[in-house]
Order: sequence, then C-alpha cells, then structure tokens
Amino acid sequence: MDRIVDVVVVGAGFAGLTAARELAAAGADVVVLEARDRVGGRTLNADIGDGVVAEMGGQWIGPTQDRIAALARDTGVETFPTNTAGDNLVRIDGRLHRYRGTIPRLNPLILVDAALGLRKLNRVATAVDPEAPWLSSRATELDSTSMATWIARNIRSRTARRLVAVAGRTIWGAEPEEISMLHAAFFVRAAGSFELLTDVEGGAQQDRFVGGAQEVAIRVAADLGERVLLSHPVRRIEHGPDGVTVESPSVRVRARRAIVAIPPALTERIEFEPALPPLRRHLHQRLAPGWLVKTTARYPEPFWREDGLSGEAVNEEGPVSLAFDNTPRDGGPGLLTGFVGGRDARAFSRLGTSERRRAVLDSFAALFGERARAAEDVLIQDWAAEPWSGGGPVCNFATGGWTAAGPALREPVGPIGWAGTETAIRWSGYIDGAVSSGERAAAEALAAL
Repeated sequence: MDRIVDVVVVGAGFAGLTAARELAAAGADVVVLEARDRVGGRTLNADIGDGVVAEMGGQWIGPTQDRIAALARDTGVETFPTNTAGDNLVRIDGRLHRYRGTIPRLNPLILVDAALGLRKLNRVATAVDPEAPWLSSRATELDSTSMATWIARNIRSRTARRLVAVAGRTIWGAEPEEISMLHAAFFVRAAGSFELLTDVEGGAQQDRFVGGAQEVAIRVAADLGERVLLSHPVRRIEHGPDGVTVESPSVRVRARRAIVAIPPALTERIEFEPALPPLRRHLHQRLAPGWLVKTTARYPEPFWREDGLSGEAVNEEGPVSLAFDNTPRDGGPGLLTGFVGGRDARAFSRLGTSERRRAVLDSFAALFGERARAAEDVLIQDWAAEPWSGGGPVCNFATGGWTAAGPALREPVGPIGWAGTETAIRWSGYIDGAVSSGERAAAEALAAL
C-alpha cells in the first residue's frame, strides 16, 4: 500500500502524536507510523479490571510542565494530587525512618552535607546552556567528569552520596558513574532544580492524570483517526532534495518531510539511504537508554494509609529503591508502585518471574510491614525488555557524549527532523518535554513546507 502525504511521522508516543496534531491543525496532510500495537510510547496503562488501570510507565505532571498540561486540558483529561497525607519513609543501613515533608530525619550533619552538595549541583546546572550544553563555559570539564566523580568531590557523607545515587537510578535509570556530569547538569537545568526533579508537592510528581497518562495519548490518537497506523515498524527511509520515502513491511509513504520521534538509540534499527551523517550516527551510539523496571502491587485497599503513611518511600537497600501510593482517585483498590533502576534493574531482570515477584514484595514489606506481602497481584514492566523502547526512563550521555555528539541532537538531516523527549530543552526526559519537542518539530516542518 502506498500513501502520499505532506509529512510522515515515525512514532506515536507523545512527541510524534503532538507533532501530527499540530500539523493536522495547520492543514497539512500527515500520517503516523507506529511499531507497537498501541500509542503512548513510554507511558502505559495496564488494565487490572473493574475499569481500573495501573500506570506502568511515565505518569506524573508537575508545576511548570505547561505543554502537557495544555494538551491534557484540550483532550479533557483531568488531574488530581498524588497522595501525600501521612509520613514518608526512608530505609538506610537497615533502619527505617519516618518523616514529614521533603527532609528525612537523619543525622543533621548528613542533611547539611547533602543540602550543600545539591546547592552546588543546582549552581552548576544554572550555568549550562539548555539549548546547546556543549557550548557552556565549563562544558569540556563537566563532560569529561562522571556524576559519581563530581559527587565524591562535593558530597562528603557516604550516606548522602548513596541517597543521591538512589534518586538517580529512578531519574535516569543509571548509576552516577554511567552519566556525564554535563548531562546531569543539563537535566537539572531543564527542570529548574534537582529538588523539582525529586519532590512531590511542588515537584515533578505533584499530580496524576485521571485514567492514567496514556489516556491523553489515546485521545489525541482518536482525534487523528486514520492518520495513525499501528503495528507499522519503519524499516527504511530514503531521503533527498525531493522528500522522503518511508517503508514499513505493509506500507510505503512518500512525503515532503519526515519527523522521527523515537528514542535515539532505536533509530539505528532503521536503514537510511543515503546513510545519515557520521555525527548523527555517533549520537545514536552515545545516547544510551537507561534501565528501569516499574512495579505495581495491588491490594484491596491502601492499607498503609491506616498506619499513617503516605506511601512515598526511599529504600537505599533495594531492589525497589523508590515507592509511591498509586491508588486511583476514588480510593481503591490500593496500588503501591515501585521503581528498580540502574544496576539493581540489571540484576533484577535476570531473575525468574516468581523471584521478581518475591523481591518486589520483600522490598514493600521492609518498608510498609508484613501486610505488603499479601498482594492480590504484582505487575512488572521492564522497559529494557520492551523492544520498541529499549530502556527507560530516558536516554543518557556518558562522559564525553554531549561534547562529541550533542550538536546533532536536533539538527535536521535534509528533509528529516527529530523529536522526542531527549531533544527537549525544558523538562527533557519527561512527558512535557516530549510534547514540546513535537511542537517544535511540527513548526520546523511547517516552515519548510
């Protein structure tokens, strides 16, 4: 089957769908080719019965995330606050601490050390140019330094360093030694501060979407209708001065422009003719996916609330390192969501199904008590095993990556433009970044048309 359109979009995640939506609204003829049998990319609503979904991918929205907020309003998807009522938990060195707010009750010297270290991190991030991190004043120095090395030099307490590493496993799906300090600083700059990345109230985890984040993508796709073709993995893109020809096993699309809106590493699976420039191909190899597993345990009710707990917990001993109350807005069933990231995720992924389930419930029991073992069901989503994501939650640059390949990140190649949350300069790595990247790519395509 052949189709002729103005623009062909590869990928029906939030970036690709937003680009297609903008193009269609401007009167352009557009088609979206998606490899999966669903839309939403790295968001995923798992149906657990009785009209309830468990969110197994990206799910939150916070202050200043204006682009996804606008898209949710336009599609009629409401938001509601993440549960924060009760005490939070932190488990470290085998001891469990309860606390309110954002600061755990640990040794004051540890807290001061951590606060000073994060203040330094925010100061470093402020000096990074979000549009061109490789041109920042200290780019070479920061990009040749791993985040682990920077932490060791600027945070003296071993406990504080471990807690920062725990946060990083969820934010990046990677260990501090696997991330360039320039990349970490860019990421913080794109959000506004490290605290905005990690906080619930006033931070990136403040609110949730009624019906799950994927519901927004589902509604955008429904509005686009037959413009979205599922189960159409793109295998080949021919490009030249006259446009592009994009091929999947069952359709060939000729267009004046293309927007590739998939994780950069997955672009290597597509054959380009002529081949992409060496710098662009080098980018795909340097911008590596993180490794994140998201788990959800289902209970008849959120029992932890009876114990005066919010459901938010940090567990330095893993494998579940971070937990949240993910109960639906109406209060039931009780859902506990946990994250396994970085090296813990790599080890976790090698376990058998029953061993994984046991490891999840062991972690929850260590945090919330023995009642946590009595889960009705345990869902596990390993994003590294998802063939059309290849990892998660984002792709990261290791040392040397930004200065070596960063200039190719958003640079069009002839009639081919690029979108995806990794290309965003604001809230990179988040749903909001994906939406803004789709808007940018659509504007570039319309200008070219």
